[in-house]
Amino acid sequence: MSALNVAAPQTLDLLLSRRSGSAKRMKGPGPSDEQIKTLIRAATRVPDHGKLTPWRFLIFKNDARAAFGDLLVRALKQSEPDATEERITQERTRFLRAPVIIGVVSRAREGMPIPEWEQILSAGAACQTLCIAAHAMGFVAGWITEWCAYHPTVKAGLGLDANERIAGFIYLGHPSEPLEDRPRPSFETIAREWPP
Repeated sequence: MSALNVAAPQTLDLLLSRRSGSAKRMKGPGPSDEQIKTLIRAATRVPDHGKLTPWRFLIFKNDARAAFGDLLVRALKQSEPDATEERITQERTRFLRAPVIIGVVSRAREGMPIPEWEQILSAGAACQTLCIAAHAMGFVAGWITEWCAYHPTVKAGLGLDANERIAGFIYLGHPSEPLEDRPRPSFETIAREWPP
């Protein structure tokens, strides 16, 4: 039996046990610098038609999480000038919910032989691969965008170019309580052979 056949059940068990964790229910420790590098290396193994590298990564850890909170408060006050103190605190502490957050930036280019849609899908695959790799390392991950991924002040503060947007913020840590799985669709409701 080949090594691939021996490893396959473990890989399938990993994929079939992956679930998202709530950012609000995460605790440390988060991934170390070396583990973050491994996560990013794994995320670059996604399909990338044309070798365009249509994604990049922003790492938020330590004090950078609080600094990002200040940016979120600035953006919030532009959109909601009458925001309550509770709402302001919610945004100021948004990135303090997890010990490490990795922002995945989709940087699809127009006018290329490779369709823009395929480039965007590649960035989504990078997000999912980060989640799977984190699960394999014993962490919990939550892929979130929320309002801040789309706000022009936040995008400018992150240094995004006109052709770039946030594909997701991947929150990384350990669950502070046991994870609950959600119901999954049955095979019969989502798959069928073609032609019918």
